[in-house]
Amino acid sequence: MLAVRDRRDRAAFCALFDYFAPRMRGMMMKSGMSSAVADDIVQDAMLSVWRKSASFNPERADVAGWIFQIARNRQIDIIRKERRPVPEELATPETTGEHAEQVVAMEQETAKLRAALATLKPEQRELVEKAYLGELTHSEIQVETGLPLGTIKSRIRLGLERLRHELKGAR
Repeated sequence: MLAVRDRRDRAAFCALFDYFAPRMRGMMMKSGMSSAVADDIVQDAMLSVWRKSASFNPERADVAGWIFQIARNRQIDIIRKERRPVPEELATPETTGEHAEQVVAMEQETAKLRAALATLKPEQRELVEKAYLGELTHSEIQVETGLPLGTIKSRIRLGLERLRHELKGAR
């Protein structure tokens, strides 16, 4: 290890690799890792041994302890990564026939709603979209548009009545 640390001796590193790689692999396999994951951990650990050889201090740890600690840390990283929950927006939902039908039905409803929104007067459509799609309160719409609160409420109410009428006819 000192030859690797001090002179970057490749032959010494090959000897370290030949000696420790099978032992690390065995340790990983005994702890329940698959052979492919164990091989990956061994490769990563030995690469770290090469890269971090300058930080090896024989007064703090013996070679085997230092190398096996690097391997153990890699194993812990892998285990944590596997157990980390996937955020909801990245999780791929299981697709079933029912789910596909629901998606198609939702797309059809969305298309009907878009068509109904297109029939509204522009000032009504703008305020309905801000209130329901933009999730703004009437007061927030007032600040944004500068319109009186009564006008905003009237346009939204008239727009919703028109949408209700259009959507009943679309069914």
